[in-house]
Amino acid sequence: MNKNKKTARIAGFLYLIYLVVSIFADVLGRSKLIVLGDAATTAGNIMASAWQFRIGFVLDLVAAVLFLLTAWALYVLLKPVNKNLALLFLLLNLGGVAVSCFSDLFLIASQLLLSGADYLKVFQTGQLQALAMLSLYIYKYGFLGIAQLFFGAWLFPLGYLVFKSGFLPKILGVILMVHCVVWLMSALQFFLFPGFIGIRFVGITYISYPLGFISEFGLTLWLLIMGAKDQK
Repeated sequence: MNKNKKTARIAGFLYLIYLVVSIFADVLGRSKLIVLGDAATTAGNIMASAWQFRIGFVLDLVAAVLFLLTAWALYVLLKPVNKNLALLFLLLNLGGVAVSCFSDLFLIASQLLLSGADYLKVFQTGQLQALAMLSLYIYKYGFLGIAQLFFGAWLFPLGYLVFKSGFLPKILGVILMVHCVVWLMSALQFFLFPGFIGIRFVGITYISYPLGFISEFGLTLWLLIMGAKDQK
């Protein structure tokens, strides 16, 4: 197996494992337990499923490490095309991973506030539930807002290098760059127009999801199955 094909398949394998782990983290740790806006229900869910919540947090961290390793493997693969742009998408990915890991601390903070520890007895139950919900909202703005700006931005230099590489499909590079623009629009609207959640969901998100599936999952499968040819 040539060097390029081996590196491509390592990148594809890491990307695939990252996607699987991140999906499990969302299903186990957040989607069924956190009800934003309902502090009492969320507190009851977290206390009743403490281990599930912790497993989701750990999977979040594992996914972050896998995503950074994926970016490193793609950097090794694509730096001969343009080393500066490859370094740029690696640094953007690192920025997103750093913000997402920092945001995960607020998941732990919400569980600590609901733990019933002695040092928290000075607060009333309702106050603790409200503080836990505040932590979850901060997590939401960190992970779904700030981190996504980095995760969206890294797609453009990545897509451009895929397009220019000559050993990966040009169409995937184009879709990655378009997906970058749509993703950034979605992340910016999250901050600038928080009241238009319904419009955001129906409009931009419906475009972003299929683009993300085609571009990122398509690139993952191509790297894993087809690999890449040696560069001249």
